[in-house]
Amino acid sequence: MKSVFAVMTALARRTGALNLGQGFPDSDGPDFLLDAARRAIGEGLNQYPPVNGLPRLRQAISEQREAEYGLRYDPDSEIVVTMGATEAVAAALPALCDTGDEVIVFEPYYDAYGAAISLAGGVRRTVLLQRDGDRFVFDPDELRGAVTSRTRVILLNSPHNPTGKVFGLRELEQIAEVCREHDLIAVTDEVYEYLTYDGVRHITLASLPGMRERTLAISSAGKTFNVTGWKVGWACGPARLVDALVSVKQYLTFAGGGPFQAAVAEGLRNPRPWVDTLRDDLQGRRDTLLTGLAAAGIRTWTPEGTYFLQADAASFGHHDGEELCHVLAERAGVVLLPSTAFYDDEEAGRPLLRLAFCKRRQTLDTAVERLTAFALARPQETQA
Repeated sequence: MKSVFAVMTALARRTGALNLGQGFPDSDGPDFLLDAARRAIGEGLNQYPPVNGLPRLRQAISEQREAEYGLRYDPDSEIVVTMGATEAVAAALPALCDTGDEVIVFEPYYDAYGAAISLAGGVRRTVLLQRDGDRFVFDPDELRGAVTSRTRVILLNSPHNPTGKVFGLRELEQIAEVCREHDLIAVTDEVYEYLTYDGVRHITLASLPGMRERTLAISSAGKTFNVTGWKVGWACGPARLVDALVSVKQYLTFAGGGPFQAAVAEGLRNPRPWVDTLRDDLQGRRDTLLTGLAAAGIRTWTPEGTYFLQADAASFGHHDGEELCHVLAERAGVVLLPSTAFYDDEEAGRPLLRLAFCKRRQTLDTAVERLTAFALARPQETQA
């Protein structure tokens, strides 16, 4: 079965619509990073890197985690480089779960998580992120109630795709308390760690008391440096968890992307100037969408991070987001993503749409114009 990303991208191609469905930027990363990759290719770094990644990249990741979060990881035993964060998750779950073990995820969730849990033979248990004013929140009692004797892992994505939520300190403390109380492992997907807005700060769950020794923290270069096609990710954690991940990863891709790994090592040495500019620019692009859609009477939830925001299908005169996405492609010339793709409970996600704002300003301005025209035409059509 095709993923929703493949379906909606194909729809954009067929209709010629602007694609705000898939979360990839339409501009390249920094020249210094691209030049570093070219140099690495020219220097002959074109064969298999070690299964756990180039030593220089593992060292750079170790330095980055300590600089950002005060956490020290041994680059030789506590860090592994993967083919993107998705491979890290896909290898971690079968490494840590036996058939029938349960994995708790916050719903909505990135669709690859469901596939990874199924491939591991695990059982998915969801905790709903509920709409509360301008935010998405979870009920701590629901989280506690989701834990059973078979629960093995809590899979946490923050900053969160698709809602744009950044889990705050109190929420992380509640999650950590459950992990410690029930001896659970946390797998954290932090690929948007630098892309937070309005002064909101990302906190890694591993930094909380008692959590470093039970957390696999996953991130990648793709979102940080606008090089999503490079697929350079990593996982940091105690050696026992990293060893388990490597035992599975070696039979997936083994290793790859040697020149890209070398370039990312250079990028991580001093990411701030580039990332600060990228973050500020993305916040401005986010605001372009929020302001334009609000002017058209379209309800949205302001994201604290990531590339994405959620919109209410009812604002367009529809109550079924899946149906509306096809209508918008055909009649408004804009492709969005139905949020049902991220829910087990499709009814909970049916009113919602995901929009990506990691696109050029001109693209976003045109999308706002088209969506506004469609939304404003709805009452007239209803009356007719």
